[in-house]
Amino acid sequence: MWVRRCERMKSKITSALADFFFEYETPRQVLVRNRRVGVVCRLIQLGVLGYIIGWVFIYEKGYQSTDTAVSSVFTKMKGVGYTNVSGTERVWDVADYVFPPQGDASFVVMTNYIVTESQQMGKCPELPGTHNCTSDGDCEGGSHKRTGHGQMTGVCVNATKTCEVLAWCPVEDDHTIPDPPLLMSAENYTLFIKNSITFPLFGVTRSNLVEGIDGGYISKCLHDPVTAPLCPIFKLGDIVRLSGFSFETIAKVGGAIGIVVDWTCNLDANVKHCKPQYNFHGLYGNPAEPDKAKASVGYNFRYAEHYMENKTQKRTLFKVFGIRLDIIVQSLARKFDIIPTLTAIGSGVGIFGVATVVCDLVLLYLLPKREFYKNMKFKYTDIQKPDTELLGLGTSVYNSIEANAGQVQGPQQAHDPDSEAVSIETEISKK
Repeated sequence: MWVRRCERMKSKITSALADFFFEYETPRQVLVRNRRVGVVCRLIQLGVLGYIIGWVFIYEKGYQSTDTAVSSVFTKMKGVGYTNVSGTERVWDVADYVFPPQGDASFVVMTNYIVTESQQMGKCPELPGTHNCTSDGDCEGGSHKRTGHGQMTGVCVNATKTCEVLAWCPVEDDHTIPDPPLLMSAENYTLFIKNSITFPLFGVTRSNLVEGIDGGYISKCLHDPVTAPLCPIFKLGDIVRLSGFSFETIAKVGGAIGIVVDWTCNLDANVKHCKPQYNFHGLYGNPAEPDKAKASVGYNFRYAEHYMENKTQKRTLFKVFGIRLDIIVQSLARKFDIIPTLTAIGSGVGIFGVATVVCDLVLLYLLPKREFYKNMKFKYTDIQKPDTELLGLGTSVYNSIEANAGQVQGPQQAHDPDSEAVSIETEISKK
């Protein structure tokens, strides 16, 4: 008994494995001859095909893999400025007007300034109009205010009606900004940008000193978007103009400009065609902007030059207004890759199923003959195979019912298993 059970189980497992490996199932399809549905289906398929070819492959380059670059930027300013303030002449070179001096990708070029000379540590009154007082009680000794220049001593100076402070004296007066800017000559300064990039995924290294940009060309070229788009030497006035600002306006109060070095490369072509493009964007510093509620306009900072005089430490304080230049490298390289190509094709084939879903919805729920199409698309059955034991019928009775069903249904229905099952079920219900 146990041996027979094992043999039956073995036979069932063998049969199941054979069915799994050697049988193929395909879905049933119904050919519907309906012009409206056919046109809708073809239009949707054409739209999907246009999306795949036009958007995925041509516009988005779905057949290519992408990589961004590792970048390094080196800068160098050149030019000399001249000022004559109250009869004091001074020449400004790169070491004086560039902050910081290391040639970073972000730096400031000074265009205007307010100088406070010979400051030394001591006690002096605040500026008139700030921290006003009428008595010593208005000046709390040992405290300080956020907008003040030092620590209050508790004394109200009658001459200025302001609090006395312990600070670098005399305190800075920055209410009047020089106009026109003191360093208008900065418009003629030049900026040299050297940029090197590497696309690690593709093993490609490039520099903005591309083919044809040699020492002789650099010595005489000046960047122009039309006539010299690859020249890496830029005139500061041109940078400001191309960013949309007025040089005189931004030089007075300072501002920020972004220089974008764009490396968008198709590496399926020769690598020599991978060249940079320069774009200029005014970030902030234009007083004519519509936002009139700005708390601060422009860009400025302070620095001091310390020195000793008669064994007393002194300093010269500069409030610097300048143009902040931020050099931003933007990169994207593309190259053919079989994996994204197959992925794009596979996703496109899947999207074609949208046409089938839409047309099925039209057939089954919108057309007047939807019930007819439902009966053609779906086969309904309540039982797959009559269980003679469950119905209480013998094998001979079941065979008789099956034979009668074949005679009643005719030759076409006799070969339709679904119709046969329905007929058998009907005969059984009669008995």
